[in-house]
Amino acid sequence: MDRPELPLAQLYAFVVLAEELHFGHTAARLGIAQPPLSQQIRRLEAKVGHALLRREPGSVSLTPAGRELLPAARRALTDLADGLAAARAIGSGQAGHLRIGFAASLALTVLPELLRTFRHQFPGVHLDIREMTTAPQLTALHAESIDIGLLREPPSNETEIGFETVLNEPFVAVLPAEHPLAAQHTVQLAQLATSPFVLLPREVGPGLYDQITGLCVTAGFTPQITLHAVEWQTVCALVETGLGVSVAPASIQRIRLEGVAFRALGPDTARTRVAVAWRKNDANPLVTSLLMTFTQDPSDRPYEGGLSNASRDLDFRG
Repeated sequence: MDRPELPLAQLYAFVVLAEELHFGHTAARLGIAQPPLSQQIRRLEAKVGHALLRREPGSVSLTPAGRELLPAARRALTDLADGLAAARAIGSGQAGHLRIGFAASLALTVLPELLRTFRHQFPGVHLDIREMTTAPQLTALHAESIDIGLLREPPSNETEIGFETVLNEPFVAVLPAEHPLAAQHTVQLAQLATSPFVLLPREVGPGLYDQITGLCVTAGFTPQITLHAVEWQTVCALVETGLGVSVAPASIQRIRLEGVAFRALGPDTARTRVAVAWRKNDANPLVTSLLMTFTQDPSDRPYEGGLSNASRDLDFRG
């Protein structure tokens, strides 16, 4: 980049003088004496190589060279002012661009509320929201292609990624509407021992997969997993056809399918952990701002409707 030829002080003095067309008024507006103003304009004209102003007794006017320079001078000063304001806003965490990955089921519960709160507090920040399962989120965080992740059951062996719990959510049994157990208010997990299961594949969410299968083992059986689906919407659709049952986070109840019944799962002790994730070495102030929104006391977050009663009962332990 070439070194600027014109000092900003001279350029600004010229713009103000072009507006006032009076040396005395311009000097007063700039808060300087008239001789230093005249010196700045002469230096600027020397740089340009042509007179910018026509000085006559009782009047000042722009020369053709001055009229040509004026719009460019105004643009340069405006662009610089805008750039400084933008840099200050980004540096203070008030503006910029954030890329957020989220697990699809969280769009049914905690995500909309958190994003509404953040956008209210930081309207100048552009949010790039990307639906991703847990494992791809971790990969994207390491690759620096997202800045924040919102995921389930974070791994315990990560050293470069930080995690903070924002929600602990119970599980429900997902049954075909015609399943005999759908007549019960609560389904004991052991009652599903002989049913085929539909689950997300382990590679998209190892922590959640291991938790669900571990709960089954604790209940006395190994689940017969006959089908996998990458999204919970697809899991529910497969359950609706009668191809199996599932165990899922309670927020899945926001998926409305006539042929699917959601029932409380007993014993009601297990919770799936939802966490916000970020790179520990990320110095972006926007990440800090978003983390403060995600990890604030949930009782301080306004509910603006849209959450089902089941979702309102989720256990926030962040």
